[in-house]
Amino acid sequence: MIKDQNIFNKLINKGKYKKNKYFVIYYSSNNNDKTNFGIAISKKYGKAVKRNNIKRKVRNIIDNNRNMFQKGFNYIIMVRKDCDNRTYNELNDSFVAVMKELGEL
Repeated sequence: MIKDQNIFNKLINKGKYKKNKYFVIYYSSNNNDKTNFGIAISKKYGKAVKRNNIKRKVRNIIDNNRNMFQKGFNYIIMVRKDCDNRTYNELNDSFVAVMKELGEL
């Protein structure tokens, strides 16, 4: 899990990205075999309870689709405001679609 703000900022400013209606995924090589993730959600999204709820859903989606990630990359998953009141299946389908786009590169 990526928690260092410097790594977040470096990925967001210099990394490549793909986006859709619900997610923006930034990614870049990390020069080792480990895959790291970070989840970002704006405070504009709502109070902490609401933000933590969506982060739990996203972490679960990441765990269920771990085989879609390339080894040796850092990923920042930014949750967009449109995720509000979406079901788990809608979010999962959207996430898988973005990851398939990344896999085609």
